[in-house]
Amino acid sequence: MTQSQPTLADALQSFAANTPGLVYQFALHADDSVSFPYLSDGCAALLGVHSGELQEMPERFLQLILPQDRKGYLDSMNASAGALSVWNWEGRIFIDEWNDEKWINLRATPHVLAEAPGSVQWDGIMSNITASKLEQEETAHSRARLAELTAHIEQVKEEERTRIAREIHDDLGGNLTAIKMALATLATRLPANQPELADKAAYVDALVDRTIDAIHRIALDLRPSILDFGIVAALEWQVGEFEKQMGIRCSFSCEDKEIELASDHAAALFRIFQEALTNIAKHARASAVNVSLQRRRHEVVLAIADNGIGIAPADRLKPQSFGLRGMNERAKALGGTMALSRARGGGTIVTIETKERQPHAK
Repeated sequence: MTQSQPTLADALQSFAANTPGLVYQFALHADDSVSFPYLSDGCAALLGVHSGELQEMPERFLQLILPQDRKGYLDSMNASAGALSVWNWEGRIFIDEWNDEKWINLRATPHVLAEAPGSVQWDGIMSNITASKLEQEETAHSRARLAELTAHIEQVKEEERTRIAREIHDDLGGNLTAIKMALATLATRLPANQPELADKAAYVDALVDRTIDAIHRIALDLRPSILDFGIVAALEWQVGEFEKQMGIRCSFSCEDKEIELASDHAAALFRIFQEALTNIAKHARASAVNVSLQRRRHEVVLAIADNGIGIAPADRLKPQSFGLRGMNERAKALGGTMALSRARGGGTIVTIETKERQPHAK
C-alpha cells in the first residue's frame, strides 16, 4: 500500500509542532472584527487560553494585553495593515488564572484576503520574551545605579577638591606669608659684616615665594576660585589660560553676562571643558579654538570647535579613550548629552547640552 503525500495542512502542523512559541494566523476584517483562523498547540502554554476557546472569542486576546500596552498593539496592527508591512510588536499580557504577567513578541507578515475584500490576514509567531526583557530591565537599572554612583563620586571628589584647595590656600598660604614677613624682619637685623647670611636670607625668601606660587597653582588646579564668580567668568578665564599656555588662538562668546548654575553643575561643566581643551592640546594639532556658551530655554549648551585634524570614528570607541568617556559620563550625570561632530573644513566640535539647574536657595 502506498503512503499518501503530506498535505499543506500537515506541513503546517509539523512546522508549528517544532517551533517554540505560538504559530498563528490572525485576520482583521472589513467590519473591524478579528479572528484567529489557525492557532498551534502552543496557545494554551503561552496565553493560558486553549486554541478553540480563543478562536470562539478572539477578542479575549486584546483583553489579555495590559491596558497601558493596548494602544501600542492596535496602532502597530493598523500601521502594518495599512502599509502591508511586517507586524512586529512587544508588550505585556496578564493571565488572571495564573496571576502571571508576561512579555510577548509577535512577528507576522500580512497579506490581503482575496476572498474577503477589505480584510487582511497575518501569518506569524508569538513568543515569550519575559526572560530577555527582565534581563534588559535589570541591565538598564544597573546602568542607572552605576550612573548615579558615578555622579555621586564625582560630586564627592569635587567637594573634597574644594576643601583641600581652601585648606592649602588658607592654612599653608597663610603660614608661608607669615614666614615671609618674619624673614623680612630678621633680614633687617642681620649683621652688616656677614653678607653670607644676607645671601642665605635672600635664598630662603625666594624659596618661600616659589612655594607660595606652587600652592596657588595647586589650589587652582584643585578648584579654580574663579568658579565662585560664575560659569561664564570661569570659562572665559580658562580660555585665556589655555591660549597663554598652549599658544593656540582661542575665542569665547556668550550672549549672557552670567548664567546661574548650581555649584556642582557649574563645576562639572567646567571639568568637561577642561578635558576638551586637554584633548585638543594633545591630539588635535589645531591652531584655533572657538568656544560658545548659550542658554536655550531650560538648557545650557557649550560648544567647543577646533580646526585640527578631527577625530576618527574608531578613536571614539577605543578602550583607552578615558577622557571622552569621562566627559560623556559627566554630561549624563548633569542630565544632558555630549555629541562629537565634524567641523566645517575639518576639526571637531564637542557639544554639551545640559538641563539648566538653578543654585539652591540659602
